[in-house]
Amino acid sequence: MKAGEIREKSRQEMLEELEGCKRELLNLRFQWQAGELRNSAQYKQIRKDVARLKTVLRETELGINKNLLVKKEEEKT
Repeated sequence: MKAGEIREKSRQEMLEELEGCKRELLNLRFQWQAGELRNSAQYKQIRKDVARLKTVLRETELGINKNLLVKKEEEKT
């Protein structure tokens, strides 16, 4: 998931996506401990997605990159 895709989502959607990623990380940890994990690169990718989600959420809290949101809304219309 790219940061641009995340920025297009609403705050609620971002929080739901973050919760889903955290659950997925937990499942991957259990699979790794049990020796059932097939794709270890997936763990790294989910961790990066969590970091991106948290970064974009924090940007919205601080009001950073509001001009990007305005530009995207203008492009849609």
